[in-house]
Amino acid sequence: MRMRWRTAVLAAATAALTLAGIAPAIAAEPSGTSWTADLASGEAAGVTTSGGAVRLDPATAFRAPADAPAGEALTEGAADLVSTGLLTLAPQDLNTPTSAVESVLDATVPPGSSASMDVRGRTATGGWTEWIPSSDAGVAELPTRTSEVQGRLVVTGDATVRGATLRAEPSTGGVEGLTEQAPLSYNVFATREGLVGGTTANGHVITERDHFVALPSRRALSPRDTSDYSVRVCAPNGQCAFAPVWDVGPWNTRDDYWNSADQRQEWKDLPQGVPQAQAAYRDGYNGGNDQFGRKAANPAGIDLGDGVFWDALGLKDNSQVQVDYLWTGSVRLSKVSAEGVAQVRSAPSDDASVVGVAADSADVPVECVSAGWARIGEGQFLTASVLPEATDAPSCAAAGDAVAGGAAAPGEEPTHAAAAAPGSAGSGSDAAGNAASDAAPTASGSVGEGASVVGAGGRADAGGAGASGAGSGGAGASDAGSGGAGASGAGAADPADTGPVTAPSSAEVGGAAAVRAGAATVEQPTATG
Repeated sequence: MRMRWRTAVLAAATAALTLAGIAPAIAAEPSGTSWTADLASGEAAGVTTSGGAVRLDPATAFRAPADAPAGEALTEGAADLVSTGLLTLAPQDLNTPTSAVESVLDATVPPGSSASMDVRGRTATGGWTEWIPSSDAGVAELPTRTSEVQGRLVVTGDATVRGATLRAEPSTGGVEGLTEQAPLSYNVFATREGLVGGTTANGHVITERDHFVALPSRRALSPRDTSDYSVRVCAPNGQCAFAPVWDVGPWNTRDDYWNSADQRQEWKDLPQGVPQAQAAYRDGYNGGNDQFGRKAANPAGIDLGDGVFWDALGLKDNSQVQVDYLWTGSVRLSKVSAEGVAQVRSAPSDDASVVGVAADSADVPVECVSAGWARIGEGQFLTASVLPEATDAPSCAAAGDAVAGGAAAPGEEPTHAAAAAPGSAGSGSDAAGNAASDAAPTASGSVGEGASVVGAGGRADAGGAGASGAGSGGAGASDAGSGGAGASGAGAADPADTGPVTAPSSAEVGGAAAVRAGAATVEQPTATG
């Protein structure tokens, strides 16, 4: 698009033009590949397409804080929630490689609403770059040259989009392909998402003991039921989980902290690998507030679905974890196809110890295959039967590698890097030493300095609006409903109580995915089967 609908003056002017029947003109230059998006066939998450127009669907839209006007900062307490929806468009093959895509929207955008386009490109390994938001000039600059691109329409409030035209300019620069590299890996604080029955930012309805994660940036949000962006999360106990990124949060929505400063969307002065919420909570960065002006009441950089938190990692409290952002590596990823989860073993044998799980639909890095087993990391193996797409993976023997690949013998501990124990520094994070205090709840059940579980200031409503207040409220076991914004029923367990607190059977309907302050942690309930 030629202009950002988020800017109030431009949005109003554009709305007036549109209402008068005048759509923004596309540049006359014929260079590059141009196409008109088929809105009716897009993958909808929180939007409807009827009568040739895209509008929010109140029943499925998720709630997120509105962006501040360009050049302005939100103040504490200003995290007003707006309905947000996504429409992922069909990929487009290009005749000529590109690293820049321009988009023009035919839209009506009332004040307080917005319509914009994210774009990504296919990489040399068959995956995707991260989603890149279009600039104020309507151009998305991709990090690499690509011959296939995809757009994603982002609509908030009462915006109506009737058409979208995209043009890929022939590339005159950029880096083609990928150099061999391991995925980025950082030690961050993890909280439990909960929110069973709610809707994530990509339209997934959360089930009990679900296997997915949330990261605080829309750039790495997988479309619904896909694994385009997946992570490997390892706990201090050595257990690891592979899971797709299906939600946005905790705390922030524009904090791709794993990226270097030249790529990071915001908070470029922070060290790479340090979440903004972590810096705010531990160091008073940004006055101790998140991007919306709310007090960061824990340092969370990732939210874990209940199945990842309890079943895969065996966690009983919020914890530091080691996270590998798998799409940033050069090893080709393959999708897991299994009923529920597939067991990850320490050696290529059914008798080897289980060192983790891979969720159905998660992407895993297949380094090599041999004798019906795929190596997906140091001391980590999956049976090849759950990886139907890994047909072109090299043989471990052909790669000059031992089949075991450094794996521990059955019964021994694997050597894959697990999360740093509380008090130790993790890869790429200079603040991991405060993990112990972050994870320890106060004995009184209220939130104190270093408490791991707090709310963002109120209950979530049944329609998914979440809490718009900015106060940091603690939740003891006696108040299981006053958790973080968008986390109804996810209060903190009081260690003084006798017996475990049962996990909530339902949570916010509509999913205030981006607003969470990090879901609360409770004792693990007995599995129901």
